[in-house]
Amino acid sequence: MSEIAIVIGNKNYSSWSLRGWLAIKRCGIEFDEIILLLDMPDTKEKLIQNSKAGLVPVLKCADITIWETMAICEYLAETYPAARLWPDDAKTHAYCRSVSNKMHAGFVPLRCHMPMDIKITYPGEGRGPRVKDIIARIVDIWADFRKYFGQNGPFLFGEFTIADAMFAPVVACFKTFAVDVPEVTMAYIGAVCECPEMQEWRAAAEAETQIIKYV
Repeated sequence: MSEIAIVIGNKNYSSWSLRGWLAIKRCGIEFDEIILLLDMPDTKEKLIQNSKAGLVPVLKCADITIWETMAICEYLAETYPAARLWPDDAKTHAYCRSVSNKMHAGFVPLRCHMPMDIKITYPGEGRGPRVKDIIARIVDIWADFRKYFGQNGPFLFGEFTIADAMFAPVVACFKTFAVDVPEVTMAYIGAVCECPEMQEWRAAAEAETQIIKYV
């Protein structure tokens, strides 16, 4: 047993779990996974046993339990600074935090109409005026941050940061729903999909057998 564990939902469906899991995985530390199947009769009870918030992910350490995704990322960034989950430069750090918080708090119609489902494709579905506007906004965000901060690597701020962890489920959703994007955006999507942590998550998601029909 490790001294640190993360409680997550199904890897095929749980976008918030993916965000927290990517952050801890990038820290390069040993940790245990506690996977709770979603949409089951006892799911809520099991979630509340791990956190009164009744949500995933939950980070469990020896002396602290953290139940909110951005707080988990913040804690990991401060506890394991060598992982460089935030950029070092103060100005760049501020931009990275801003765009991470924007993903955390915004784009609700996209999350409602284009949920994460790694194992299947729904080409052309989930669209609508508000969703199309959000897709265009996200594409612009990715292009801008790649242009101004991505010179030293393939991610939004060059190296992998919390911002990439926050947008990783959107990358997965864009693939599931076959969203047409410009070449620069496709390059970013490819970088996220090809990183070892994302490939590990995808392999585990594809091995899951539970089916939850959202679309």
